[in-house]
Amino acid sequence: MEYGKIISVTGLGGLFELVGSKKDGAIVRSLEDKTTRFVASRVHNFSHLESIEVYTQRDNANLVEVFQAMDASSEELPDDKDGNAVKAYMQKVFPDMDFERVYSSDMKKMIKWFRVLKTNEVELKLSQAEDEEETEGDEEAVEVAAPDAAPVTAEETTEAAPAKKATRKKKTQE
Repeated sequence: MEYGKIISVTGLGGLFELVGSKKDGAIVRSLEDKTTRFVASRVHNFSHLESIEVYTQRDNANLVEVFQAMDASSEELPDDKDGNAVKAYMQKVFPDMDFERVYSSDMKKMIKWFRVLKTNEVELKLSQAEDEEETEGDEEAVEVAAPDAAPVTAEETTEAAPAKKATRKKKTQE
């Protein structure tokens, strides 16, 4: 299961896999009980886990970075109902987090979500990183194919492309 397809839905507990989308909502599958349902966008908001960021002392960190730190840690996950234990755990695992701006309820939710992700064996990796790796590989292939030619940038390719002319309608005699 891909991390990029996991979403949170307001008003519904837990995490969901995005199965499909429609104009007026989405079809989601619960990661906990595997039930599939339609969720209307008029009633609920959707948040991809990839787009969620966490306040830190410097720049904001993506939620996947926190999950990766939790995964790499040898610390045992605390009970998500004990706020002090959750905060102490997060201070050990991700000390860069801004604990004045990140609420304890958010930290509890991160622990619940991490358990669900580990139970469902979701790979904790951003899909954007894969896209960047693929484009880097494509650029290398271009350079290898034409080593003596100057590299072409995206701007040059758009400027060099001929513009299409609009076709004119023929005038009809009245």
